[in-house]
Amino acid sequence: MKKQIPNVLTIGRLVLSLVMFACLALYPNTADKAQAYNLALVAFLTFVVAAVTDFFDGWLARKWGVTSVTGAILDPIADKILVCAAILGVLGAGGGTPVLIPGAIILFREFAVSALREVLAPKGIKLPVTLLAKSKTTLQLVALGCFMALIVWFVVPGGSPDPQSWNAARLVTLLLFDAAAAVTVWTGLEYALAARKALAEAQ
Repeated sequence: MKKQIPNVLTIGRLVLSLVMFACLALYPNTADKAQAYNLALVAFLTFVVAAVTDFFDGWLARKWGVTSVTGAILDPIADKILVCAAILGVLGAGGGTPVLIPGAIILFREFAVSALREVLAPKGIKLPVTLLAKSKTTLQLVALGCFMALIVWFVVPGGSPDPQSWNAARLVTLLLFDAAAAVTVWTGLEYALAARKALAEAQ
């Protein structure tokens, strides 16, 4: 039973990602403010829980010595689905152009690196995950969580948020997301250079 817990957490992250995305997709089409608040709150909470499982599934697998091929395959897939669903969901919920450009950069890098790994795998070349790449994922999740918190704050029952506080929080969130996009590009270039070097050595 213990051996399956990390994989169960990973699968749970996939399910929570779908729930979060569904709530954010429904949010813009909801006229009732109370219902919009409930959707935004559920999206935020499911995202937070899913982000937490991103840490615990791998940590438990290593701690208990129950790492598996299934987990190694599912974990990066679940990570990418969570991040991609969150970006698309925030855009759909009204994130606008400030989210679109860094979001598109992050999505492009994630799919490009995944494709690169697929090309290199038959050649027996692996690209180990770097510490900066792990930090990149954390930064992405924190920034996206802040976006969802802003959505909840915007529709909280009892009135609109103070404009000055709202604008300050939004600016910090956008800067976090821009920083996440910059680190994402940097790690993508690192992987590309590492793959080029490995291919040259393999010839």
